[in-house]
Amino acid sequence: MGTPEHEMYDVVGIGFGPSNLSLAVALDEHPGNVGGRPISSAFFERQPSFGWHRNMLLPDATMQISFLKDLATFRNPSSRFSFVSYLHDAGRLVQFVNNQDFFPTRQEFHQYLEWAAASLSDRVSYNSDVRAIRLPPGTSPGSADYIQVEVADRGGGGERLVNARNVVISTGLVPRMPAGIEVDDRVWHTSEFLDRYGRINPDDIKGVAVIGAGQSAAEITRFLHDNVPHAQIYAIMPSYGYAVADDTPFANQVFDPGAVDEYYNGTDQTREAFWRYHKNTNYSVVDDDVIRDLFRRTYGERVRNSQRLNFLNLTRVAAVKRAGTETRVKVQSLIDNDPQELSVDVVVFATGYDAMEPTALLGDLDQYCLRDSSGRLRVERDYRVVTSGLPCGIYLQGGTEHTHGLSASLLSNIAIRGGEIADSLLRRRAA
Repeated sequence: MGTPEHEMYDVVGIGFGPSNLSLAVALDEHPGNVGGRPISSAFFERQPSFGWHRNMLLPDATMQISFLKDLATFRNPSSRFSFVSYLHDAGRLVQFVNNQDFFPTRQEFHQYLEWAAASLSDRVSYNSDVRAIRLPPGTSPGSADYIQVEVADRGGGGERLVNARNVVISTGLVPRMPAGIEVDDRVWHTSEFLDRYGRINPDDIKGVAVIGAGQSAAEITRFLHDNVPHAQIYAIMPSYGYAVADDTPFANQVFDPGAVDEYYNGTDQTREAFWRYHKNTNYSVVDDDVIRDLFRRTYGERVRNSQRLNFLNLTRVAAVKRAGTETRVKVQSLIDNDPQELSVDVVVFATGYDAMEPTALLGDLDQYCLRDSSGRLRVERDYRVVTSGLPCGIYLQGGTEHTHGLSASLLSNIAIRGGEIADSLLRRRAA
């Protein structure tokens, strides 16, 4: 691998969330490593330790996928990194089976991911911010057989230059806020919810507005209704109500590994049909049990004539203004444009995320990455960016929904996706 000043790896992973963790697992288990030189890898993660949506690990919130869609099982059912192996190691396998539930809590699945990451800790550097990817000085795209990755220690430990024959970018989604609205100590995005909530005294909160109509919005609305018992809760959504997630068996096939091939090799009409008919499997939808629970709560309050849970349907947020300790939310009805102003203490935006966009990180290398007629990166079936004259591989785990379909950045296909990238890396090294 060389000295710390001149490290060389077959692959460098940028980001160490579940996707690149699954790749690290696939590389560790790859049969191509047996009897030969193992593929060398290093992963760099900005966070100080492993973490996956920590601020949405709400009590009793469950996963929306089966525990079998873990880091490895679909690729290698006998993997030591499976969720079942974790349960056995934690001494809870029998109790989990007795629980008769395919969907563990988000907290337990996070514990599983931490457990797997700890087994591969020698391959990851935390508190590490990748600043740039570039060609080595004095080389041209056609002559360079590696690229340089500039890494800064976020703890003040200086910079590090790493050489890589391939990079896999998995920096995660970017929180989305409405134009003109900035987060602060009383205006939050769901990506920071539990951290922000832990800094307030719930007894001081008299009103909260939750903006959005998806799973996170519904879960946070329920959480606040439970934990801020004296506050008025306003759930503000552009739809007439929460839409139920389609998790029926036929619809769920859209997340099968084979569906990736059908989407990738399909026509524009095929891809449009995927999104038109099956977007409601994951996007802006809510689990049926959460919807029914919230409706029972608001109906019960109507019966008791003590309304505290308020749903403002077909309503959009026009502006948010701070006035001392109060936060004023101007909302507008989509029916008659009638404006209304709410005075609350906290506003939570459950407005989703934007897809990963690696352009800034690629820097000068972006000019060698080919794009389609819509300006999107062209990506091979093995998740490698199509480049012009660049022998080094640039792989994406995220931002490939336009080429690989609905499961491109989801946990549903994570084990197979990691295995396919590992296969590609081994093939390229052997070529």
